Amino acid sequence: MIPQVKKILYATDLSKNSAYAFFYAADLARRREARIVILHAVEPAPPHVERYYGRFYGEGVEKVKEQQKKEITEEVKRRVELFCQKAGAHLGGPCLELVSKILVLEGHPVEEILKVADDEGCDLLVLGNHGKGFLKQTFLGSVSRSVLDRIKKPVLIVPLPPEEVDIDWAEMS
Repeated sequence: MIPQVKKILYATDLSKNSAYAFFYAADLARRREARIVILHAVEPAPPHVERYYGRFYGEGVEKVKEQQKKEITEEVKRRVELFCQKAGAHLGGPCLELVSKILVLEGHPVEEILKVADDEGCDLLVLGNHGKGFLKQTFLGSVSRSVLDRIKKPVLIVPLPPEEVDIDWAEMS
């Protein structure tokens, strides 16, 4: 018996392929009456940048970082809304109601994906995969591969299709 899928974690780096992978997350959510948790993990700034921020902003550095996180979260929400408007025709209806939560977290993507999958009780993960260079036939992306190696939940990895896809997060800016 196939387990119920009620919550899907869709991790995005806002690339064209992750936009394409969202179609799969939304379609699965619609068919399974599931909800989608969207995660965008922002790599932490290197130590030298943190020191620069500290010197430049002084004690207000945490306030600045919180403001930047808020701006990124709002930008991701805006892009999801625009994407859902544009993708609605392809998905057979609006997709925004399928999204239960949008998380923008600072941390290493693999660690954040694994943590959120557990913390949110997700039943399935959907990730886009980047094919890069002549090795694209041989290797999965480093984030996809690392998640697959460490997670104990089903993962759907969506490769970029060979034909052009007309929906892109970058177009939503």
